[in-house]
Amino acid sequence: MLNEIKKDAETRMRKSLESLKGELIKVRTGRAHPSLLEHINVDYYGSMVPLSQVGNIGTEDTRTLTVTLWESSMIQAVEKAILTSDLGLNPSSAGTVIRIPMPPLTEERRRELTRIVRHEGEGAKVAIRNIRRDANNTLKELLKDKVINEDEERRGQDEIQKTTDRYIAEVDKVLETKEKDLMEI
Repeated sequence: MLNEIKKDAETRMRKSLESLKGELIKVRTGRAHPSLLEHINVDYYGSMVPLSQVGNIGTEDTRTLTVTLWESSMIQAVEKAILTSDLGLNPSSAGTVIRIPMPPLTEERRRELTRIVRHEGEGAKVAIRNIRRDANNTLKELLKDKVINEDEERRGQDEIQKTTDRYIAEVDKVLETKEKDLMEI
């Protein structure tokens, strides 16, 4: 019973951490990374599909992304999707290849992105603490129903707290790395 509660809490905390990492990938650091374009959808003959389903996304160099389309008729639709995205990028096409240069970040934009990253990190920490609260409430319910004794409840809470501390430290490490990337010129 206790092991199930701890495993469930740890699984949910790991998912929160992975979700944070997924969100932080979308925050651009001035370097070209194919994952920046993952959330862009393209109008493909009347239905919206992810950009990765109409072409290959790659990097030409540290400041240029490329999209190699499988159909040349999709160039305008892909360019339009990239232009209307919230990334502020200006694509240029040459044949079936679209090049997307990454503009350098200004100091003000770097600070703004750092604030966004910290906000995302705080959200992940709150999610992890909520998972801890849920697990502790479950332990209290088991104690109240006399399924476990007080020592087991206390031991379970201690282990859940250690897991929580470990995941919050992991979130801090991820945030520190991302902030360092953002402030790097």
